[in-house]
Amino acid sequence: MIMQVLTLLKPRYWSFKNLGKSSGWGVKFFLFSGIGLIFWAGIFAVSYRVLVYFKNVEGFGDILADKLLSMVLLVFLSLLIFSSILTSLSKIYLSKDLLLIHSLPVSREKIFLARWVESTLDSSWMVIIYTVPIFLSYGVVYDAGLFFYADIALVIFPLCFVASGISALMVLLVVMILPASRTRNIFFFLGLVSLILLYVSFRLVRPERLVNPENFASLLAYLQNLSTPSSPLLPSTWAFDSMKAALAGDVRTSLFHAALSWSGAAFLLFLNLKLAAILYFKGFTKTQTALAKPLQTHGRIYDLCFSFLPGPTRAFVIKEIKTFIRDQTQWSQIFLVGALIVIYIYNFSVLPLERSPLETLYLQNLFSFLNMALAAFVLTAITARFAYPSVTLEGFAFWIVRSGPICLRTFLWIKFFIYLPPLLILAEILIVATNIFLKVSPFMMLLSILTLLFLTPGVIAMGVGLGAAYPNFAIENAAQSVTSFGGLMFMIFSAAFIGAVIVLEAGPVYILFMADIKGYPVTGLQWAWIAGSFGTAFILCLLAVILPMRFGEKRLRSI
Repeated sequence: MIMQVLTLLKPRYWSFKNLGKSSGWGVKFFLFSGIGLIFWAGIFAVSYRVLVYFKNVEGFGDILADKLLSMVLLVFLSLLIFSSILTSLSKIYLSKDLLLIHSLPVSREKIFLARWVESTLDSSWMVIIYTVPIFLSYGVVYDAGLFFYADIALVIFPLCFVASGISALMVLLVVMILPASRTRNIFFFLGLVSLILLYVSFRLVRPERLVNPENFASLLAYLQNLSTPSSPLLPSTWAFDSMKAALAGDVRTSLFHAALSWSGAAFLLFLNLKLAAILYFKGFTKTQTALAKPLQTHGRIYDLCFSFLPGPTRAFVIKEIKTFIRDQTQWSQIFLVGALIVIYIYNFSVLPLERSPLETLYLQNLFSFLNMALAAFVLTAITARFAYPSVTLEGFAFWIVRSGPICLRTFLWIKFFIYLPPLLILAEILIVATNIFLKVSPFMMLLSILTLLFLTPGVIAMGVGLGAAYPNFAIENAAQSVTSFGGLMFMIFSAAFIGAVIVLEAGPVYILFMADIKGYPVTGLQWAWIAGSFGTAFILCLLAVILPMRFGEKRLRSI
């Protein structure tokens, strides 16, 4: 059985092995590695500083460090489950090569196991890489022995298998419960489950306890509540108990809890294989049936809405809208994005500003200014998931676009204007809702709205333009395109663009805000500086729209 599973995994190994033979691979590798190391070092440095601060707090510093480790592992498990749900459904049921694989003389549970291994690798590697520095910082700060570093691997890998096993189990059952012809309903169910899990994880963490000790009858009750262990039924608790014991040098207790993690992973694997032998092929067969239209669309309505456009342009606009509506893989992301946005806004609603030692008015407007950058980064992440892969999603049918009666420039601008209205509305909702909770001044509210109004087109243009410059028409999962070279370039340039605009606005905003608070007039030289800074930011926003679109058109035309 193991040899047949390894044979099924060989194509994935060969594709990874042949990466080094592609042109420009060395430059991309060092660029990816360099940026990854910077992020890795930054996470380690922040974690190290926080833990050093906790360690120096007498009385309950160690309790805070333990609670932080528990929170990190719980979030780690939640992220793995979210990622594995989508990856499992794609790998196990929707991959294009499954028809060929199922024609081979291999049992269904072996095919399922091979696909489950691939799904686990795809959904776990990035989460592991960027959480390992947090665990290493614990070892450095608390002078842990070599066993602690070995224990990190002992508990992280079974935690990944547990998350992937839970996700695969959910996918197996959901595909059988819901009609396969209504695949979008499956994604709706998975998105709803993800939202519930995200909310439960957030409430289990209960971060408000760390900033509001006044709610407790005494300091003793506060410390007791902080030191209360998490549920022993959570897989993250097994990992936490093992790592905590390893930090204390208790090897026997650490190995016991690590064994709990491995036994849980083995049980889920056994359960998945038994269910796969019964359910997998039936679910796969249902998935291959024709998809029923969940929403009946009428061409006359679209023709009336876009009657002002020329015929070929109108046809491509309608095609973009219908493609998005019919693509069930997009809808699952919408539910996850919606859940994250709700949590993002909720965080601002519970900020304890009244207990800050700084003046409330100053702190509110400072948070509002920084929130412009945060909202823009959230917009960048959403754009990377929807607008950036829009050209890639054309797939091997891109030749139809090239042979169509519209030029590539019009084709790219159609995609730009399709994504601009919904993302602009989303960005404005984010900034307005959070500013309402912060109770900012009218000036900061207006500045935030206008800044997002000009930042959003630039971010979307970068997504569409760089997505056109670095397409991958052979990719099966659009989410994978975000981790490509072009996706990395989009994230870097978007971050630089947002940072430049915020820096240009910082000085003038500070002058105007302090002049309003102190009551002194703004000088003519300061007005000139303010006009120059805002004018430069406006020009930068225009260039961010024009240059990426031209670059994407030029690169796409050369394919």
